[in-house]
Amino acid sequence: MISPLAQNAFRRLLSLKGTALLLACSTAFLPAVSPGVCRAAGGTFIDVVASVQPKMVKIYGAGGLRGLEAYQSGFLISPAGHVLTVWSYVLDTDNVAVTLDDGRKFQAQLVGADPRREIAVLKIDADSLPHFRLSDGVELSVGDRVLAFSNLFGVAAGDEDASVLHGCVSAKTQLAARRGAFETPYDGPVYVVDAMTNNPGSAGGVLTDRQGNLVGILGKELRNALNNTWLNHAIPAAELVTPVDDILAGKTLPRKAGESAKRPDEPWTLARAGLRLVPDVLSRTPPFIDAVAPDSPAARAKLQPDDLILFVNNGVVISYASVVETLSLIDHIDPVRLTVQRGQQLVDVVLEPKE
Repeated sequence: MISPLAQNAFRRLLSLKGTALLLACSTAFLPAVSPGVCRAAGGTFIDVVASVQPKMVKIYGAGGLRGLEAYQSGFLISPAGHVLTVWSYVLDTDNVAVTLDDGRKFQAQLVGADPRREIAVLKIDADSLPHFRLSDGVELSVGDRVLAFSNLFGVAAGDEDASVLHGCVSAKTQLAARRGAFETPYDGPVYVVDAMTNNPGSAGGVLTDRQGNLVGILGKELRNALNNTWLNHAIPAAELVTPVDDILAGKTLPRKAGESAKRPDEPWTLARAGLRLVPDVLSRTPPFIDAVAPDSPAARAKLQPDDLILFVNNGVVISYASVVETLSLIDHIDPVRLTVQRGQQLVDVVLEPKE
């Protein structure tokens, strides 16, 4: 029998290393450790980890500056190559690359996003892929044991496996109760985990139970502004089903500049709305409001400088150009619904045309 001290040391190793270490240790430790420690329903702990790895992907995009990693994690949610990940600056480029667990590399297209939950769906040109079904997500209780799969710190490349951490659900809570403590617009339920799951590159990874069933998506790194501690959390799968269905149905599809559509004779424009955005100097300049004209639709809607426009009529806008393009498809006599991010809050407003 392995001593309790050795078993504790093994558990600590599992929490620090990925699948490669699990496989290296399996021969020496797994046969002698009790089933409650290293076995799960349907096979060994190694079998469970191996069944999840083909569903994980590595994502590379914008970033590379100090403190802005150009990588994050994601996981497959359909056999046709749909990838669920977090909505972040990494996706703010036309050259998002996705690497599968077997090392195959693809260029990904942004299908849509939900900034309220900070999630996004990508699409790669592949089929018959192993994947999670969001509708099969399980609900856990405090104390249940979990596994977190992600490309933390970008340590995996090519066909290397994602890293695996294990821990327990330490709390189920609402981020709304902590509004102001964490810099995020999401205010829904989360699982809080006792392992260091939310590291650079981990965002978009998957949280599973010990049987490899989907539990939720790992969120972004969040530091508590009140006590400077980090929150290791995941958004439950149940919170993802409806917004992902909406994205796949095209309800939050980002419009491409120049996309053909019937345009009204007198459309909305930035000038008609009374808005001036920050100068369009980049290939994808974020649509921040620079100034609001007095006695304009924007002023009456109480829009403010530094507001970031996220939605126009329920469609995601990701740049200065996409705001201009979307407005050009709306007749000037119709109201325009905007969702903007103001600080860490999401604000819905309506631009009403002048009579």
